[in-house]
Amino acid sequence: MIVYRVVTKKFTNHLVAPGLNGRWNSAGKKVLYTAGSVALAALESMYRRNGYGFNDHFALIQIEIPGKLKITEHPGLDLPPKWNQPHDYRVTQSIGDAWYKREESPILKVPSAIIPQEFNYIINSQHPDFDSIKVISVNEFLFDEQLR
Repeated sequence: MIVYRVVTKKFTNHLVAPGLNGRWNSAGKKVLYTAGSVALAALESMYRRNGYGFNDHFALIQIEIPGKLKITEHPGLDLPPKWNQPHDYRVTQSIGDAWYKREESPILKVPSAIIPQEFNYIINSQHPDFDSIKVISVNEFLFDEQLR
């Protein structure tokens, strides 16, 4: 399976998870957020920037997840209303943190907060199987000028 990240070029050298607080993880959990499509990866990147910083130089990273790796799926059916709003991540962080702690799989498949019918793939960079996940390409990515 191929997943995608759109990041500023300075973060393209390798897969590094800084352990920052995110929707599906609390601070200190070293995970990478990826998307199931290039379009979703671009939207997620735009969302994180809140409309600022689109003049930076971006890159599209394609990441290969070997088919043999287990993926834990959270379809989102039991999430509360407005779970995808930016004000409170406690519910989704508790789900992601529990998955991270169990180490049952290196990948957590979750609905996108932007487009719930699409999926993000959270990668645990501390999982024993993380080394089998590889960057297969890094290419320049330009946001359309109308979006800047």
